[in-house]
Amino acid sequence: MLFAIIVGGLIGYAFGKFPGFLVGAAIGAFLFNRLKRRLLGKLQNIQMGFVESVFAVMGALCKADGVISRDEIQMAETMFVRFRLNEEQRARAKSAFNRGKEPDFDLDAELNRFLQASGRQPAFLQMFLQVQVSAVAADGVVHPAEHEMLVKIARGLGLPESQVDQLEAMLRGAHTNRAGAGQPSSADQISDAYKVLGVSSSASDAELKKAYRKLMSENHPDKLAGRGLPESMREMAEERTREISHAYDVIKEARKTSA
Repeated sequence: MLFAIIVGGLIGYAFGKFPGFLVGAAIGAFLFNRLKRRLLGKLQNIQMGFVESVFAVMGALCKADGVISRDEIQMAETMFVRFRLNEEQRARAKSAFNRGKEPDFDLDAELNRFLQASGRQPAFLQMFLQVQVSAVAADGVVHPAEHEMLVKIARGLGLPESQVDQLEAMLRGAHTNRAGAGQPSSADQISDAYKVLGVSSSASDAELKKAYRKLMSENHPDKLAGRGLPESMREMAEERTREISHAYDVIKEARKTSA
């Protein structure tokens, strides 16, 4: 704001000396505050649109196998808590979830709405898909109909089908990391680690590091927050960066061992 005041004041001074400086400074402050309110309003719209679309699609996804179980409803309520939604946000998320369960729910239209709101930022799209994968995998099982729906969601977001495999691998890695910390990585874990980083096992060390740094940069929680990711979803963004880092460590250790 100080910069805007100084610039406005200097412009005003050039035309009207000290009185012009005062007028220019006031105009600069006014324009700065107006722009700030507009940007904050846009950010809030992106955040609320993110939450509503996430839960609407989640409702449709939970119904993919033909019925919504009590466990799936409990999962959605757990997500309300995990995302630290306030009462108003929770009410809107619940309404969106119920909307997604309706027979006439238009999945393609909802995904397109989210694409427009998110500016098609890759990290946002991946985070959206990550939430959906986490939701259906909450019970430890991804049913074929749910996997098919996840693939459809990925394609609707313009993401490759491999993104679903990557996120499922990431969730398996998180579970294995918690259950067997300190144990040598198995062949399946190493294979999943390559999927998480999106590279093949034949990638050079330089290519591996480049992929790792790119993913860490794209998914940094602070960077995503600055682009509009709701603070309530920061924890999931942090989890993602931890799993990317863990996958990189798994591959490095495996290569060191086999060298």
